[in-house]
Amino acid sequence: MFKRIGLIGTHRNPHVAETLLECAKLLEAEGFEVVLDYESAASLEGQHFQTVETANLHKKIDVLIAVGGDGNLLHAGRLMSCHGIPVIGINRGQLGFLTDLSPQNLLQHLLPILHGESVKEERFLLEAFVLRSNGKIDAKGNALNDVVIFPGDIAQLIEFELRIDGRFVYSQRSDGLIIATPTGSTAYALSAGGPIMAPHLNVMLLVPKLPHTLTNRPVVIDAKNEIEIRLAPYNKMASRLSYDGQSHVTLDIEDRVLIRKQEKPLTLLHPNGYDYYAIWREKLGWGKQLISLSNTNSDLK
Repeated sequence: MFKRIGLIGTHRNPHVAETLLECAKLLEAEGFEVVLDYESAASLEGQHFQTVETANLHKKIDVLIAVGGDGNLLHAGRLMSCHGIPVIGINRGQLGFLTDLSPQNLLQHLLPILHGESVKEERFLLEAFVLRSNGKIDAKGNALNDVVIFPGDIAQLIEFELRIDGRFVYSQRSDGLIIATPTGSTAYALSAGGPIMAPHLNVMLLVPKLPHTLTNRPVVIDAKNEIEIRLAPYNKMASRLSYDGQSHVTLDIEDRVLIRKQEKPLTLLHPNGYDYYAIWREKLGWGKQLISLSNTNSDLK
């Protein structure tokens, strides 16, 4: 059972603030210690809860509840994964592949999770390092969905080399490259033509963005591999690197980017009965089962 509960949610959505307040009051009434980061607490005008800087939130809590869309959970996941703090998602966004609890049944699903009745799931993250031409690391970050290399502000092809574990794989001219986790296979990589991957797989997905040749296809590799991307020195403009689409780094010509699996995974907590196939059916609009299993068995007799 958890005792100290963190709450985080985007302050720009009034529906998120409504659910944050409802959740905070529910938890306090049940005897939990509630902690919010300053930004989330600022959206709850006239309310007084224990608050802390976002960077120090992990020091004050046993579990974090992220209220909002998948983007908010991605942010929470990047923060908490390195500290071993599990995350619960309450959906106030649109798709909700990751934030699977509904605000309408908090009492039914949230409290059992906090009392230890849950499905625990681990999702791995990527970490990416930018190496300048002098060999020094200039930037680093992590991503639960994907790391993406793309042109700057102008729509223009970039050229780069891809190496896996030091071995040359291909050179490519395209609008960039998406390196995704199985979690991220239902995000940007999906819209670029990549496959959907079961979240427990230990693999990484490489999806070219509008490649200049039809032979460049999505590739799935082992997550223990290290990816290196070398930008061509004759690119006409600087490229950019993004972590989950939420933070960006400008890449200089001849920079190298190293991408690998983060050592510490993120732990997600779901209600009992959680089934990611059901999430796919709901969010992607797939058809329902046409006949019952009992009818199927009778037909086979």
